[in-house]
Amino acid sequence: MIDPEQLTMVIKLVVALALGLAVGIEREFVGKEAGTKTYSLVTLGSALFTVLSFDPNFPDPSRIIAQIITGIGFLGAGLIIYHENKVHGLTTAAGLWAMAGVGVAAGMGYYTLAFLSTIFILFILLVLRKLRL
Repeated sequence: MIDPEQLTMVIKLVVALALGLAVGIEREFVGKEAGTKTYSLVTLGSALFTVLSFDPNFPDPSRIIAQIITGIGFLGAGLIIYHENKVHGLTTAAGLWAMAGVGVAAGMGYYTLAFLSTIFILFILLVLRKLRL
């Protein structure tokens, strides 16, 4: 039988995965390259590293969270392309960076913050696109 601490860890990962899937589905629906797999992997990975960083044997969880931010920034930089006087991939890079934050929030057990942030991200992607802002 699974102990309560491990169950809590699994719930954190499931929440992160579900929120990443929600945004990833929206991205795929509008035809973006980074979709369900990319967004769910970013949120799940961020949550997993966050959960692991709170192991009592690990001295400083903030170091892992800082490296998540740096790593996703590096991933995002690879998505941004300048072609024919236009920048492509900037919203995708920013979205992945924001969703890494959602994964960290879920990994820390801040479910309300993770859900609200995902709603705000979806608002930005859906509503502002319709308004062309």
